[in-house]
Amino acid sequence: MLENIFTLLMLVMLQAVLGFDNLLYISLESKKAPEDQQKSVRKKGILIAIALRIVLLFVLVSVIDFFQEPFSFLTAEIKDIAKFAFNGHSLIVLAGGGFIIYTAIKEIWHMISIKDFDNHVEDGDSKSKKSANAVITSIVIMNLVFSFDSILAAIGLTSDIENNTTAFIIMAIAIVCSGLLMLLLADKISVFLAKNRMYEVLGLFILFIVGIMLVTEGGHLAHLELFGNHIVPMSKTTFYFVLFVLIVVDVVQGRYQKKLLAEQQKGK
Repeated sequence: MLENIFTLLMLVMLQAVLGFDNLLYISLESKKAPEDQQKSVRKKGILIAIALRIVLLFVLVSVIDFFQEPFSFLTAEIKDIAKFAFNGHSLIVLAGGGFIIYTAIKEIWHMISIKDFDNHVEDGDSKSKKSANAVITSIVIMNLVFSFDSILAAIGLTSDIENNTTAFIIMAIAIVCSGLLMLLLADKISVFLAKNRMYEVLGLFILFIVGIMLVTEGGHLAHLELFGNHIVPMSKTTFYFVLFVLIVVDVVQGRYQKKLLAEQQKGK
């Protein structure tokens, strides 16, 4: 009993740590919905995602071998150029990572584009707005992509539990707890980003790094080799180190800019 409780606490912590990048995506994506519906969009997206995560957990437990075994029609070798053996897991992670990179680059370009800035001033950036249902769909889909690895990790942590039903219940409870935590923090992060618009750029670059991490992970899962070099996944330690450096650079740059502005005002 105590061992199961300890496993549950470990799973909740795992889901919380791995869910940070997901939470950031939700906060940034929800801004594309109409302003009066953004809070509702975040809640609906997370609640639907929690339910679908449990469904995904059930599916993975039942057919995990299908996702891990390479597809014969996607296994090949091009001499001296490439070698690969894609499976279901690698395809999902690669697709999710590619989409996140595309989204981050598109939003960063949108921020620095003079034409888009003029449109933002003229019509409140209406061209970048999406319907509430479209935003909820995006949040749910990406939530499932982000949760794929965490669910597989959860299955690994509960592999020692002999009773499959008990293991499933423990994993489901951990998913619900982490989802409720996301529900609690989503609005606070969104409010913080709204009040501190300069951190949106930082958030998008973090999202870009997340995309890179997922793409390298997908390449590794597919046993991808390019010109004789194995694709090595970015470790979580490296990701959090890069995250720390980005935050420190952003804070230092912000304070330095304030100092320069203060000196310019004194000079006048």
